[in-house]
Amino acid sequence: MPKVSESLSLKISTLPTVPGVYIFKNKVGKILYIGKAKNLRNRVRTYFQQSATHTERTARMVEKVADFELMVTENEVEALILEANLVHEHHPLYNVALKDDKHFPYIKVTTQERFPRVLIVRKLEKDGATYFGPYTSAKGMRKTVSFLTHLFKIRSCSYVLPAPEGKSVKVCLDYHIKRCGGPCESHQSEESYRASVDSLLMILAGKSRKLLKLLTDRMQTASDKEQFEEAGELRDQIEAIQSVMRKQNVDVGEVVNRDIISMAREESVVIAVVMQIREGILIGRQDFQLSADEDHSDADVLEKFVAQYYNGQPNLPRELCLPCNVPDNKLLEQMLRKLRGGAVSVVTPKKGQKMRLIDLAATNARLLLDELLIQKRNQTERTSKMVTALQEAINLKKAPRTIVCFDISNTGETDAVGSCVFFLNGKPRKKEYRHFKIKTVMGQDDFAMMAEVIGRYFKRRQEEQLDMPDLVVVDGGKGQLSTAIKVINSLNIKGLQIIGLAKRLEEIYQEGMSEPLIIPKASPALMLLKQIRDEAHRFAITYNRKVRSKRTITSALDGIKGVGPAKRRALLNTFGSVKRIKEQTPDLLSVVKGVTPELAKRILSKLKER
Repeated sequence: MPKVSESLSLKISTLPTVPGVYIFKNKVGKILYIGKAKNLRNRVRTYFQQSATHTERTARMVEKVADFELMVTENEVEALILEANLVHEHHPLYNVALKDDKHFPYIKVTTQERFPRVLIVRKLEKDGATYFGPYTSAKGMRKTVSFLTHLFKIRSCSYVLPAPEGKSVKVCLDYHIKRCGGPCESHQSEESYRASVDSLLMILAGKSRKLLKLLTDRMQTASDKEQFEEAGELRDQIEAIQSVMRKQNVDVGEVVNRDIISMAREESVVIAVVMQIREGILIGRQDFQLSADEDHSDADVLEKFVAQYYNGQPNLPRELCLPCNVPDNKLLEQMLRKLRGGAVSVVTPKKGQKMRLIDLAATNARLLLDELLIQKRNQTERTSKMVTALQEAINLKKAPRTIVCFDISNTGETDAVGSCVFFLNGKPRKKEYRHFKIKTVMGQDDFAMMAEVIGRYFKRRQEEQLDMPDLVVVDGGKGQLSTAIKVINSLNIKGLQIIGLAKRLEEIYQEGMSEPLIIPKASPALMLLKQIRDEAHRFAITYNRKVRSKRTITSALDGIKGVGPAKRRALLNTFGSVKRIKEQTPDLLSVVKGVTPELAKRILSKLKER
């Protein structure tokens, strides 16, 4: 049995026998793993039992567990949904997770507005809008948006329509080149504009055949009424949609909404492919890179992927075909049914057309995985040469596979910040980047600021029992290097390789050397060091600007009676900046929720005083 503290043993002994989610944390509160259970007591206890036979990685994880948190749910389905939500939010080290899933774009149609717009966003919000996605090909998605908005003449402006009383809006170039119906000047009625938006929504939802029938009926009606211009526009829309449908030439022979999922795997690298069939036509393919431990079975990885992919997915299919059974097919089916608000069947075909589609998805996944592995191999070879060159150029005892670099950014007496960037095998590892607000140093003292930042960083790594980097780079010369060495020695950290990189002549300062080392400017070693130093500088400056901007914005709106954090956020989200807020009329400010005409006048008056 893993060694556990007295407080942890007490919590284990009082676990409830109900469904829910458990969250394992290390001694500084960092989340290690999130799991779900039908019976929390039975599941959590298995990790700490004497007879437990864990894989090496799981055993390492259990050794780090210092505490855990429970979230009780009404049933196992809710536990599965909650687990997917929490993994998506926290990205724990030991969970299967979609790689960079937070960056996938969605198409947002603002159906909560009277004259909806079509936007590309990276975040789902509960704001009454209609969302489609996620899309792994941003280029393809933008082409789709451009095609549909031009086809149905959807406005591209950001005006509030109808315009607030006392405010007039004029048509833009889009109206004159026939890319918009001009609802801003009432050249197109709200009813007609809504019909265009409904057509766009039907295509995005995969209901092209149904839409074609509706458009054909409308064209015939317009023709019968001798409204030939409208009939001609509808004919053009029908031909454009039919042209797109002809390109989607994989027809499964039955009118069905179905997703086909398959995977390809090489150790911890996984590619999952989702083929989307709507109304019997293959309309698209999405592919995702996953990170998974080698001791996770394919079925486990598949189940976690499906739960995360469809959790929050705005348009679920009626049927889902998987290449193998997951640990709990019924539970997954219940989760999808709850998310869709209707029936969903999860099947594992063994023969026939569905099996052929599974094989097709698997072939696609394998090709994508092979391509990714070749890219990784080539990149590893290139970066390993740079790392080896750096080791040889500055006579390091150990190859610098992991490198951290520190920089300070300050533009005056306030808002001083520090940055730390992390490179693994010559490549940036952005999730390991850290920035720091300077807390203990007043005035401009770069040495003291560098000491604070380096001390805080390495003290935290000690507390979290994380491996130390192979090389520490400080932006600066002898003084900054001496400061870094002094701080690291005070923390009793032994064996760290530390250098300083001065900007003027790109001189390298090392401990125990009176003169700096100068290596050729075209050397791969110097190119790598400059890349790391410049990235630390960029990261520090970006954070410094953010801190200064936030202080400026906060001070401009603070102190105005009736404007709290929520209204401040709403004003900035609506108008973008304090400068734009100043330019508005009281009537336009009153459009923001919670801002009364009296408060709007007070805000404008105070901002003009400042």
